[in-house]
Amino acid sequence: MPTTDVAPRIERLSAISARRVIDPDVDVAGAVGDGQVVPDELLSTRDLDLPLDDAQRRRLAREETAAITEEGIRFEAVLMAGFSLGIQRSPAVTDPWITYALHEMGEETRHSRLFVRLVEQLEPTARNPFNRGLLGAVKRRVLGSVIKRPALLYTLVLAGEEIPDLIQKRQAEHPATDPFLAAVNRYHRQEEARHLAFARIRLPDVWAGASRYERTQVRRLAPFIIQCQLEGLLHPGIYRTVGLPGWSTWRAVHRSEAVIGLRHEATRPILRELQAAGAFRPGRVSRGWRRLCGVDRFGRALDG
Repeated sequence: MPTTDVAPRIERLSAISARRVIDPDVDVAGAVGDGQVVPDELLSTRDLDLPLDDAQRRRLAREETAAITEEGIRFEAVLMAGFSLGIQRSPAVTDPWITYALHEMGEETRHSRLFVRLVEQLEPTARNPFNRGLLGAVKRRVLGSVIKRPALLYTLVLAGEEIPDLIQKRQAEHPATDPFLAAVNRYHRQEEARHLAFARIRLPDVWAGASRYERTQVRRLAPFIIQCQLEGLLHPGIYRTVGLPGWSTWRAVHRSEAVIGLRHEATRPILRELQAAGAFRPGRVSRGWRRLCGVDRFGRALDG
């Protein structure tokens, strides 16, 4: 059961979700235009000084957006699988967290329907190597294990919400973003704000109930998985579609100042939540989390 101060907060989230049922097929109607859906300064290659023409930048913008959206669909499926397993294992189906989890899963299915529509409109051709062959098999095995471990699951839920949320925030706020894409991002961020709040509320409880093995996974393995999450959003196949070498461009993108800055900004809130939950003693942030977030052993930003 949630602690007494947590249950009312979760119940308030359920009440809000019950009042705000948005059907994206009706309320977020429309389609992306034929042009470049996000501006040059939001492309992942913006620091690489590549000689791309207008057609290549148009294709790259659409491929990047489609890749991020597709991985969003897949991530939401993992989230729902983890929540479903948690409900099945719960000794009391009347726990407030279960009611909100059911609200969230309903919202995620609506998001995914909208995301499928968006991907269809973008007409991507890139193939993600991380979802195929040996890499895909390893990914599926890891995610199959994650959904069985609540503390690790909620840590990765925060990552899966924070990283796309920051990308969508930047896109939605930029005046050169395609109007329909901006509308999709605003709709998704509005609902994801509650999902982030729920994960933050739940994390201390699931951490308190975690085994020593699971706590070690959160401290040592989670940063690597989160890094892989980001690297899977912007994958080598994207760059091949515009005539660039896939793997070398992918490596350069993920070493670029812009993408490293995105990673730091998106992951530092996750570390703060773990610190608040008691995952790290003062001055004992693990090396993996320090590298992922660009912080010192106390969790303080190194570029601040």
